[in-house]
Amino acid sequence: MPIEVNGKTIETTDSGYLVNHLEWDEEVARKLADIEGIELTDKHWDLIRYLREEYLDNNQSQPMERAVLKDMAKRWGTKPTSKDLYTLFPLAPTKQGTKIAGLPAVMRKGGY
Repeated sequence: MPIEVNGKTIETTDSGYLVNHLEWDEEVARKLADIEGIELTDKHWDLIRYLREEYLDNNQSQPMERAVLKDMAKRWGTKPTSKDLYTLFPLAPTKQGTKIAGLPAVMRKGGY
C-alpha cells in the first residue's frame, strides 16, 4: 500500500514497511508514525536513529531488545526498561521502531 509524503508516492509492503529503505527521510518517518498512531518525541528519534545506524553502518544488524536496552542506556545516561521501550513503540520496539525507521521487517522470532 503506497503512502504519500510531500507529493511523492512511496511503496510499502502489506505490513507497512518501506519497500526501498533508501526512500526514507524524517518526513517519511513522521508519516509512518502517524499511521501507527505514534507522536514522535526525542526518545523515539534516538531509537529510530540507533536502529538505522545499526542497519546501515553495521552489516544490516537488526538488534534484539537486550542490545537495544544496553545501547539506549549509553545514549540516555539512564538504563531503560523493556516497559520504557514498549511505551515508545507499543507493538514491539524492534519491530514497530524498525518500521518507522524505514528498515526491512525483522524476520526473527521475538526474543529478549
